Amino acid sequence: MFVDEARAISALVSDGADEAERLRRLPAATVTALADAGMFTMCLPIAYGGTGEGPLGLVDATIELARADGAAGWCASIASTTSSLAAFLDPDAARMVFQSPMVVTGGVFAPNGIGVLVDGAHRVRGRWQWGSGTQHAAWIVGGFHAGDGTQRVGFFRADQVTYHDTWHTSGLRGTGSLDFSVDDAEVREELASVVGAPPRVDEPIARFPNFTLLALGVSAAALGIARRALDELVELAGDKKPQFSTRTLAASSYTQIEFSRAEARWRSAAAYVRDEVAGAWDSAIAGGQVSVDQRVAIRLAAAHAVTESVAATTTAWQLCGGTAVYDTSLLGRCLRDVNVVTQHIMVAPKLHETLGKHLLGAEFNPAMI
Repeated sequence: MFVDEARAISALVSDGADEAERLRRLPAATVTALADAGMFTMCLPIAYGGTGEGPLGLVDATIELARADGAAGWCASIASTTSSLAAFLDPDAARMVFQSPMVVTGGVFAPNGIGVLVDGAHRVRGRWQWGSGTQHAAWIVGGFHAGDGTQRVGFFRADQVTYHDTWHTSGLRGTGSLDFSVDDAEVREELASVVGAPPRVDEPIARFPNFTLLALGVSAAALGIARRALDELVELAGDKKPQFSTRTLAASSYTQIEFSRAEARWRSAAAYVRDEVAGAWDSAIAGGQVSVDQRVAIRLAAAHAVTESVAATTTAWQLCGGTAVYDTSLLGRCLRDVNVVTQHIMVAPKLHETLGKHLLGAEFNPAMI
């Protein structure tokens, strides 16, 4: 199971977290460990070397990795959800891209590029933000508007991409989520899937909506970061005595009450996500489509999980006292990281407007759900 693989490398991932912060990208040892453990291809179709474990495996493994290092969990989830796009590629092209289960992909779906069709290939120019993990990826995807009027997702080789040093941030520094661009990059037709076209393979993961997978990965990263914050507080609480107090944090009734509440928030949010995912995955396994109702339910659970992760992490940070404000504090890093997660479009607070429309029976566009 993916979660077992994640646990097996969690100590190494945690050891590399400080270096990831300094480099503003994952260190080579972390990337190698994640790739060898299959953490970058958790959503790859079976036809191209995937395991078929499904989105629950993605969620559980990402939580475990993000508990070790939020940046590593984030990058693993982004690369894994990108690997699900193999289902929409020409089969020969998909086999070429994912010829090894250790191949890393990443990129941005947003159609920020423009493509012109020349001699059967798209010549693409564009620039994308939030290119998480793209600096260690072999193939980088970017959405673009093609000359034939279609919206496409193109797969660019790493040597076609220019990286821009823009990732100077408050949190998730180790994700290397900088801007990247291409200038007149050639993308053959078979490497440019049409958005909205049916998948080319008939598997459960191909019937599971890509945006839903992405939202799950993002929310799982937040849950993992919050789990680490709560665990860190438990470690500190047994020994730390606040100034002017003779009792440890663990012996304080206020700490006990607030920690219990934060723990309940985390557990309920994680269970909510897993419950909604399990039902939708059963539908996909049975050969059906994941319904709009199921997609909305998962997106609601994912957004809620991020909100509750921020609340739980904030509680842990506040209970820790002045120790948490220093750059050396792991709780401080958790607080910075989890708040950056809230800015991702898949889980941002504004999403509730769209979800609320459906829940209230109002007309809404489910394309991005």
